[in-house]
Amino acid sequence: MQRLTEQILSYAGGLPEGAPVSAKGLLHLGNRAAVDQALSRLVERGQLMRAGRGVYLRPISSRFGIRSPSVEQAVEALASQRGEVIVPSGAAAANTLGLTTQVPVRSVYLTSGRSRTMSLGKQVVELRHAPRWQLALANRPAGEAVRALAWLGPEKAEVALQTLKRRLPSTTFQELVAVAPQLPTWLARSVGKAAHG
Repeated sequence: MQRLTEQILSYAGGLPEGAPVSAKGLLHLGNRAAVDQALSRLVERGQLMRAGRGVYLRPISSRFGIRSPSVEQAVEALASQRGEVIVPSGAAAANTLGLTTQVPVRSVYLTSGRSRTMSLGKQVVELRHAPRWQLALANRPAGEAVRALAWLGPEKAEVALQTLKRRLPSTTFQELVAVAPQLPTWLARSVGKAAHG
């Protein structure tokens, strides 16, 4: 069994910082029960961190001690590993675009997968399942605008769209207009008014 834990550590050590290790991705080293047991031992020893169900991360050693990978790295790696679209929440997007001064306290991401939480040391990241239209144009600035507008809601969308029309490059705003047919009626109407009226 000691050999299996060493093989897992060696495998995890070869991955980029923040890349998740999954039990299913280690089945070439041994059977599922043995892999699960070895992963549990590594977590107990502090050599791996359990980020969520079946997902493990290698802690990062720095001159200041051991820390967990950044939230962005872990979320990006999880998205590519699971084949999901994972993007920052509407509140974070609204803050980034300057539509609100509120800074989100919790790390919330929207995902095409199921809702769940992920632990990165003492920080908990919430992954919330979102409708497809909120994930449109995933990591593009126009997609960020869609999520920000969804978070602001129908009452504030029209004012926010006027601000976005002034601030965003025209190509980005045109991308937003082009995706309008995928949006809910209230938002598509607001985008149309901002673009043509």
